[in-house]
Amino acid sequence: MVFDYNEHVMNFANPAFQQFVSVALPIMVTLMVTVWTAQWSQNKRFDNLNKRFDDLKADMNRRFADIHSDMIRRFDSVERRFDRIEKKLDDHDGPMVAEQALR
Repeated sequence: MVFDYNEHVMNFANPAFQQFVSVALPIMVTLMVTVWTAQWSQNKRFDNLNKRFDDLKADMNRRFADIHSDMIRRFDSVERRFDRIEKKLDDHDGPMVAEQALR
């Protein structure tokens, strides 16, 4: 059997294959490009969302750190007040005010 190049080339030129190449192939290529473009756009949007979430997380961490330091400062202030009141009560020699009211 001898390979006839022209016979095989002519098989690609039959009407059914030409119709497939002229109609279906451009549609398939268009769909592939559309899907690829949509995926690229979606990935870019996800990257932007991730950056936004990271910025929001950093801002929230900063705010919580500020609140935490403010709470510690306030509790320290209250603790110092209680220490002063306790010292005054310990240093008081006379009867308590409530004891004087009972007499």
